Amino acid sequence: MLQVVIIGSGNVAQHLIKAFGTIAQAQLVQAFARHPDQLATLLPPEKITNSLNNLAEADVYIIAVKDDAITDVSSQLPFKGKLVVHTSGSMDLGQIDNKNRRGVFYPLQTFSKNKTVDFTTVPLCLESEFEENYAVLELLAKALSNSVYRISSEQRQSLHVAAVFASNFSNHMYALSSQICQQNNIPFGILNPLIEETAGKIKSLSPVKAQTGPAVRNDRKTIQKHLDFLTDENQKAIYKLLTQSIQQTNEQEL
Repeated sequence: MLQVVIIGSGNVAQHLIKAFGTIAQAQLVQAFARHPDQLATLLPPEKITNSLNNLAEADVYIIAVKDDAITDVSSQLPFKGKLVVHTSGSMDLGQIDNKNRRGVFYPLQTFSKNKTVDFTTVPLCLESEFEENYAVLELLAKALSNSVYRISSEQRQSLHVAAVFASNFSNHMYALSSQICQQNNIPFGILNPLIEETAGKIKSLSPVKAQTGPAVRNDRKTIQKHLDFLTDENQKAIYKLLTQSIQQTNEQEL
């Protein structure tokens, strides 16, 4: 059984802690948090430490902290030669101090503290310096998820940018849509079936082929009506930019 220590207490760390509690192939022996109370509902006190110098012995140490803290945290680890990985989608493997054996254990998913995630469906993207370390990470990943990929730092950078467009930016579109609904006394929930159908279509169609709406139809009258309706200059600028992007993408595919 693999022994695991998680370093961090944010969204990713907390979801990993919950996930490791559901499998038999690995044991979470400890978690590090600068403020232990952040993990108090997830682990007993004896499994939480706020001192890097008191980290337990483990097969894998998972650093699940903010991207700009990875280098600093890894340099403070009081041991050498251990397998240490981070969970970042945008930072390369070299951000980890080379006194340890370095790797990446990146879950490609959006995490919110109060939203349960089924880890068996989460793609886990792995990278390591040495093949024997990859075998350990793969064993750990396959215990958690049905989707495990070998992804290089260069590929992961591209993947992370793609994920921002697919998830973060699309969610911001929901936020703008919600604002428009609220301003006009319309329940945002009325759009839920449309959102679900749009997301579901790309399981069987390419995103370009699934595209509908006035932009792809070049319905100029409707587009102008929408622009005339919008009074928020930010929303209007985004509408224009996305309309242009959809039309250019469609032209390229024709």
